[in-house]
Amino acid sequence: MHYKYQTQGTCSKEIEFDLINNRLFHVKFVGGCNGNLKAISRLVEGMRVEELEKRCKGITCGLRDTSCIDQLVHAVKEVKGVNTMRDH
Repeated sequence: MHYKYQTQGTCSKEIEFDLINNRLFHVKFVGGCNGNLKAISRLVEGMRVEELEKRCKGITCGLRDTSCIDQLVHAVKEVKGVNTMRDH
C-alpha cells in the first residue's frame, strides 16, 4: 500500500513509500538534501521494517532532535499502528 507522511523538524517536507509484506519500497523524500535522500531511498529499498527501526531510529541531523531517516522510522511506525488498529 502507498503512504504519504508529513515530516516534522527536517528539511524534507514529506516522505512517500510503499509498505508491502513488512518491507519498504519506492521511498521518496520531498525536499531536503537531494543526493543524500536519494541514497537513503536506495539503501532502504526492500528493507524490513524491524531492520529500519533497529538501524535508524533516533538518528539526528545537526542540532535537530530528528533527521529524515528518523522521520521515515516515525512514518512507518505510524502506518503500522494504523494497520494494526484496522485489523481489530
